[in-house]
Amino acid sequence: MRSSSLTSWCFAFASTFALLPASASSVPVVTLDNATVIGTVQGPVTSYFGIPFAEPPVGDLRLRLPKPITAYDNGTINATQPATQCPQLVPAIRSDAPQNIVQDMLGYFSVDFGTSDIPQSEDCLSISVQLPTGTKPGDKLPVLALIFGGGFTFGSTAQNPGNGVVERSIELDQPIIFVSMNYRVGAFGFLGGKEIKEAGVGNLGLHDQRVALRWIREHISTFGGDPDKVTIWGVSAGAISVASQMITNGGDNEGLFRGAIMNSGSPLPTGDTVLESQQSAYNTVVEHAGCLGAADTLECLRTVSAETIVNASAVVPNLFDYPGLADAWAPRADGVFLEAPSQHLVLAGNVANVPFITGDALDEGTIFATGSFNVSTDEEFRDFVQQKFFSGTPESLLAPLFELYPDDPAAGSPFGTGDANQLAPQFKRMAAFQGDAVFQAPRRFFLDQRSLKQPAWSFISQRHAVTGLGYPHGSDFGPALGGDDLTDYIIQFTATLSPNGGASNRTIEWPQYDPLKRSVLELVDGEQGLKIGKDIARLEAMAALTQYSIAHPF
Repeated sequence: MRSSSLTSWCFAFASTFALLPASASSVPVVTLDNATVIGTVQGPVTSYFGIPFAEPPVGDLRLRLPKPITAYDNGTINATQPATQCPQLVPAIRSDAPQNIVQDMLGYFSVDFGTSDIPQSEDCLSISVQLPTGTKPGDKLPVLALIFGGGFTFGSTAQNPGNGVVERSIELDQPIIFVSMNYRVGAFGFLGGKEIKEAGVGNLGLHDQRVALRWIREHISTFGGDPDKVTIWGVSAGAISVASQMITNGGDNEGLFRGAIMNSGSPLPTGDTVLESQQSAYNTVVEHAGCLGAADTLECLRTVSAETIVNASAVVPNLFDYPGLADAWAPRADGVFLEAPSQHLVLAGNVANVPFITGDALDEGTIFATGSFNVSTDEEFRDFVQQKFFSGTPESLLAPLFELYPDDPAAGSPFGTGDANQLAPQFKRMAAFQGDAVFQAPRRFFLDQRSLKQPAWSFISQRHAVTGLGYPHGSDFGPALGGDDLTDYIIQFTATLSPNGGASNRTIEWPQYDPLKRSVLELVDGEQGLKIGKDIARLEAMAALTQYSIAHPF
């Protein structure tokens, strides 16, 4: 039940609403069980922000599986303001990067990964619903459910409002409902180690998402949505989350979604949650939270303040530190949500049989390579690859891979820029390797494994360049959220399970992917905007990466 928690969701607003005159009927209201949910109207879009879908994971519920709200008690939920975000610490960009690039990166992050000025609280497991104004129960509109990105370290529903998508769907006469969900991040949602695995509380952020998807299934019809027409969409960590939702539970999606869209993320080449790197992260958090001498360190972590855990986890290297994309906070095999490494589950056929779209930016690795400017020699590059990504592989066996990612700036990322943009002696090599290892090669592997079994489309974005970084990770997402031509494809896919057709005059025919033709949609700057290309870049190198990652997931 939720009566005590509803108070924290602004009972004060209830008295205000009770005093509204009859003429204030324009205030949008829905009823969930016995609770009244009050939303807000912004022109063509009606929004309900921050509706709780699970009990607050505080106190003894911290670092445990989410407890769904089974019924809403009498009360009022003020859903008119952006939802509180879960406790988090946005990683700092290294100061030794050139200042003009740092400024461009900060501007890029503010557009694509949101703002840090939203209040934080562990009472954060909420869902936001945005819909065309005037939508009624029974309209059965298709639903697009977004899972935010942020490296499993930061982010919230507030960073990615769906106004642009909903408004564009109205313009296309394909109205849809946009839903987004909060989930636990960092040490609260993705802590690893043997203690976590033994307690069965790994990948808590993914469990949060699953509970939110079940909430959509149960309640979206109240808002005028069709629970049988839900598409899940994510960027970065959100895209990896979408992939994880596809491969959990033996591939049985419980009817929670009928389509999936992944911008910059696929089933990860990660291994078990008890690997040395994961245990090290757990031990670091325990030590800096003051729990090192506790008889039960996991129980101790439930007793300290949220701020203590945030500060303790800040000591663990993040995405913009030396480990880069081999950081601690990511889905890994925990024996519950992911019974085996993600790519192993794909090989076993444990994949939800739904149509999907998956794509990447051209230069996925550049922003993450800014944290490893200290890698300046060929030997240091080899050590990085062997120690951080393929520690189970003898370095002598990695020699072919080093040849495929040579010490040649012209072969590195940003791709197609010759010797330019070499921000540090091994920067472009590090960027090419990391971007391929974590994004491009896993995307291609997933497509190769599944595109002959279920409808699939893929894209490569070469738009919205950032100084020194080319077309970086996530650079396609902000415009797609705002209503560009990729938005049109996404809306059409949400409505019909095909990105083609519909009323848009901004799109071209997008062929399905298959491993022989490898046709992809290319998003490019300039008047052309869209074209069909081939997904054949670095075929040998990515095949080698996949071979290594399946044998020795990191």
